[in-house]
Amino acid sequence: MEDLELVTLNEDIPDWQVRIGTSLSQELRSDLVAFLRLNSEVFAWSYNNMHGISPDIISHPISINPTVQPVRQKRRAYDSERYEAVRAEVDMLSTIGFIKEVDYPTWLANVVMVRKNKKG
Repeated sequence: MEDLELVTLNEDIPDWQVRIGTSLSQELRSDLVAFLRLNSEVFAWSYNNMHGISPDIISHPISINPTVQPVRQKRRAYDSERYEAVRAEVDMLSTIGFIKEVDYPTWLANVVMVRKNKKG
């Protein structure tokens, strides 16, 4: 696997970063970085930048077999840091319309949290 280099596309917005391969020639690297910087506005840097995407593309329906008895998991307790992280993410996704609250009274599945890999 090729090593990657982190490149900031806008010095005023340090979070606007991409990773590019380190095996590029210096000329190709310069051209690619210039192109990405010139077009940095087309990237969706946050969920708020993703307006106008059809729910048909990004919706995930829950497929439930009507012949199977649903199972309700016991509610898992989280420490306050994880609980706040879940609440903040759900509130943010709900506010911008990416998710909506539904009620499935016969079953419940716990949230599974996965820490993002900061390296690559």
